[in-house]
Amino acid sequence: MFRRIDSLAAALLILLGLSCGPVAAAPANPGVTNQFVKLNGDAGGKRFDGIGVVDGGGATSVLLKDYPGRQRSQILDLVFKPKFGASISTLLAEIPGDGNSTQGSMPSHMHTRDDLNYHRGYMWWILKEAKERNPNLTLDANIWSAPGWIGNGNFWSQDAADYDVKWLQGLRDVYGLQLNAIGCRNEKGASYDFVEKLRATLNANGFGKVKIHAFDNWPSNSLNFVKEMQSDEKLRDSIDIISAHTFMRFPVSAEVQTMAAEMHKPIWNSEEHVYLKGFDCAISIVHTFNENFIRSGATKIVNWYDIAGVYPLEPYSHDPAMLIANSPWSGHYQVREALWGYAHYGQFTQAGWQYLNGGCGELAGGGSFVTLKSPGDDYSIILETKNAKAPQQVRFQADGGLSTKALCVWFSDAKKQFVRQADIQPVNGAFTITLQPDFIYSLSTTRGQQKGSFDNIPAAKPFPFPYYETFDEYTNPAEWGYLPRYTADIDGAFEIAERPDGQGKCLHQVVPMPTISWAPGWQPYTILGNDQWQNYEVSADVYLNPGDSAAVMGRINDVGTGYGFIPKGYFLALSDGGQCRLVVVRGKKERKKTVGDAEQRALIKAGQDDSAGGEKVLGTNQIANVGPNQWHNLRIRFEGSTITGFVDGQPVLTATNLLYSHGMAGLLAMGGRKHFSTPYYDNLLIKGIKTPTPKPIATLPNQSPIY
Repeated sequence: MFRRIDSLAAALLILLGLSCGPVAAAPANPGVTNQFVKLNGDAGGKRFDGIGVVDGGGATSVLLKDYPGRQRSQILDLVFKPKFGASISTLLAEIPGDGNSTQGSMPSHMHTRDDLNYHRGYMWWILKEAKERNPNLTLDANIWSAPGWIGNGNFWSQDAADYDVKWLQGLRDVYGLQLNAIGCRNEKGASYDFVEKLRATLNANGFGKVKIHAFDNWPSNSLNFVKEMQSDEKLRDSIDIISAHTFMRFPVSAEVQTMAAEMHKPIWNSEEHVYLKGFDCAISIVHTFNENFIRSGATKIVNWYDIAGVYPLEPYSHDPAMLIANSPWSGHYQVREALWGYAHYGQFTQAGWQYLNGGCGELAGGGSFVTLKSPGDDYSIILETKNAKAPQQVRFQADGGLSTKALCVWFSDAKKQFVRQADIQPVNGAFTITLQPDFIYSLSTTRGQQKGSFDNIPAAKPFPFPYYETFDEYTNPAEWGYLPRYTADIDGAFEIAERPDGQGKCLHQVVPMPTISWAPGWQPYTILGNDQWQNYEVSADVYLNPGDSAAVMGRINDVGTGYGFIPKGYFLALSDGGQCRLVVVRGKKERKKTVGDAEQRALIKAGQDDSAGGEKVLGTNQIANVGPNQWHNLRIRFEGSTITGFVDGQPVLTATNLLYSHGMAGLLAMGGRKHFSTPYYDNLLIKGIKTPTPKPIATLPNQSPIY
């Protein structure tokens, strides 16, 4: 609805002090859109279930846990603390399942059917820290990958429902937290039988108040099950919330929205994606939140993901996140513009507010707006002008019991984010603002907002080199979540454990079989270091159980696309029978790269090198006096194009290969279709070629356990 703004009224607004820069009240001008919006506090509307993020869907926070306490707390404050930073109102966590689920894997609370441990990993810690900062934060969870023992490989089973309940019991009994909602499984289809089993299992174990959302898929047919809910009473009673992903790509149809309303089921977007840079990411986040409600009726929207506590070579290591935390050894972190996009919602609303009927829609000159009302009389308006080509005026008229207080005004643009302007005082409930193109605005009768920040963020430093880890400093592994500093598990679980000979601590790959994977699988491995390392050597002592094979890795410069995790790099492997292999891994199948020098072309012509994907064995050797239940030292050396493998200090394999010139270090546990090796590793050493062994890495000042 539009109307011309009376020039006398506009002049009065200017006299009242509403000419305040980017949101100034102004008289009508040729070429400026005039739009009128009536806000009626009695109009009713859908419950606002929150905006937020996913933590998980990959090992997204693996390096965050390793930060010194001061910076770690600052990072968590910037994401979760109310009216400080992003101030999100809902958090969706991945239930760890030992398998890769984009960037990496997180250790399960049940590696096997008879195993149970509520201190593994860091997801418990993330949820606890988030909830301590904001007691009103709503908590949600879902499974990506799961241990292979569940349902003997069939996820849609009673085992999976019991597995969920065991996780919920640990969250409640050990950490004092309870979920508000839980999904069935992330992006892996639907099972009506399973959601009914899950509902019954939750009810039988005291979790009747935990709502179920289903089915969290993303193709255009992801909501086909909604029609069947209308005729299937048991299915309808089992699913509390209709949920799916990426509504910006696949909006919810009017038909599904009508059916959901008839069944009194809210619609949630349980994973949206905004993979953009700079301020374009921030304004697109607000645009996405607005449009999810306007076009699809979604009352809760979460983006993947929050804190990029991952190595830079991992997929999606920068652009989706609101904050980069990939340098715990220095304490350095970086706030992205995206964080302030969340703040434009998070600092002005809370879950449990209400989308105000008649107060949400498209802006006539480009962009969108939503109005959210508190249980009292406060209200907030969030606007974005991403698609606007020129300034536009909008006049609001608030009545029906809405607050008559002045509205605070905050804006963001490409140059400045989250800046407060002069307040607007409505006159008889009315006010007019001028909106500039490519701006975000939040107007609210609430107070207390701030642009939280911290001084003296440490400068970034490269990963410490040389690096020597004996694992003996972790006297109580449970305090650290059983995970050492700086390793990032890409698949499987490499946990701090007692050495089999009782001579201190070591690292142990503990997942005994392939997981029910969210994505195509490979073998368990963990990485650490700097992806720019070139000439160096990696060594570790390995202890092989019967049937095991283990490896040291180097020059790892890729760990997959996010859907699949075959690396690019080299490894030296040793089996319990003494077979030694030197291998180059070329990731997923790809086109041959252009070769820049004659030597490389000659190697390819000779069949010694190519980039067709998969693994290529560069050499094998049979090592005497190697058997199970023994410690042996493996070392791989990179010196230009020469790669040398050592066993117990003796060179056993040498190859010439130029495919990869730099990359990180890692440890690998070999596996097959039904079985993974579970070797032990100790005395992990990364250093220059033929240089002395340094002292073991020390705990940094203020670097403390998470439990």
